[in-house]
Amino acid sequence: MGTINIRVEEKVKKEASKTFAKMGLDMSSAIKLFLHQSVKENGLPFTPTNNPEQVKARWDSEVKEALKNGKRHASGKSLHRDVLG
Repeated sequence: MGTINIRVEEKVKKEASKTFAKMGLDMSSAIKLFLHQSVKENGLPFTPTNNPEQVKARWDSEVKEALKNGKRHASGKSLHRDVLG
C-alpha cells in the first residue's frame, strides 16, 4: 500500500466530504474509487468542463440513448429477476 498526500482548500475538502458521505463514502474510499476508475478507463473517468450547455447536451444524449436502447421493466420484481437471474 502507498500513501498519497494532497493539499486542497479547506472549503472544498468539507464540501467534498459532505457529498461523499451522502453516497456512503469517506474521503479515502472516494479517492480510491476515482483512481481505480481512472486506471480502468485509462484516463479521467469524466470529461472536465465548465460549460453548462455542454453538460446538458451530454446528459440529454445519454438519456436519449438509454430510452432508445435500454431495458424496461414493468415492475421492481421484474427488474430484480433480470438483475439477479
